[in-house]
Amino acid sequence: MSKRNLALIGATIVSLIYGVTFTIAKDVMPHYIDAYGFILMRVGGSVLLFWLVWLFMPKEKIALNDFPRIICAALFGVALNMLTFFKGLSLTSPISASVIMVTTPIIVLILSAIILKERMPKRKVFGIVLGLVGTAFLILYGKSVGNAPNANLGNFLVFVNAVSYGFYLIIVKKLMDKYSAFTFVKWIYLFGFLMVLPFGWSQFEAVNWSVVSIAIYWKIGFVVVFSTFLTYLLNLLSMKELKPTTVAVFIYLQPLFATIFAIGLEKDKLSWVKIASAILIFSGVYLVTQKTAIKPSDVQTQPDKSADFTN
Repeated sequence: MSKRNLALIGATIVSLIYGVTFTIAKDVMPHYIDAYGFILMRVGGSVLLFWLVWLFMPKEKIALNDFPRIICAALFGVALNMLTFFKGLSLTSPISASVIMVTTPIIVLILSAIILKERMPKRKVFGIVLGLVGTAFLILYGKSVGNAPNANLGNFLVFVNAVSYGFYLIIVKKLMDKYSAFTFVKWIYLFGFLMVLPFGWSQFEAVNWSVVSIAIYWKIGFVVVFSTFLTYLLNLLSMKELKPTTVAVFIYLQPLFATIFAIGLEKDKLSWVKIASAILIFSGVYLVTQKTAIKPSDVQTQPDKSADFTN
């Protein structure tokens, strides 16, 4: 099997793991452990795994002036990103959360226009409007069944998580161009762990481990090892063989897998609001991620502006 096919399989597995995570994480929180306590376990476990793997990787030295960027990446890519996502997921449904996460490419484009001063064609502006309307519709009217005590607030927090992750992608891009991923990711997660520690420690201490079943232990382990550590490794494999725009397509599989898994276990159900919101969001993302046509005379002079949207 070719390296490209392996990379495609890897990217598909990443989307499958993320899609399953929406439901698995809700089985753990808030009944057994609250969202912030769960985040502390997820980040803490990932820190240990990343530092352990780093021992066997080629060593690089990070310039001191790059550490402020690493700290910012930890804030937006680990602390704020995960705290708002798990708290939001604990309040809303797996399907709603997974659909809102697909707005990440739209958010990255908006932030790129604001921060990096990149030009936006009218088609992409229209796509942004469609996506944001779909997101607002889902946040305001996306009621859910089952364990969704405050779907409106939960949907909003998941959207904040997507915005935070958009900031992270822009901040971390220069680090990816300069260093091997394993050189800086262990620092990002270490600083992220220190940031989530004040939020999650009291909830972690409050866990009554005597009532936690073996099945819940397995689900906690799944989130730490598979949803965080393994997905990052598979994304590295995919990014080596595939274009960023190709990898980006796989983020759209997450709502599909999340929906199949959640409905199959009767943890959620479809509604017209969710379907209509998904159509608007997916239409917006499609318009945003389409390449801008380049004139033949400009082929030799214009660099590749493909956006790097990886989850």
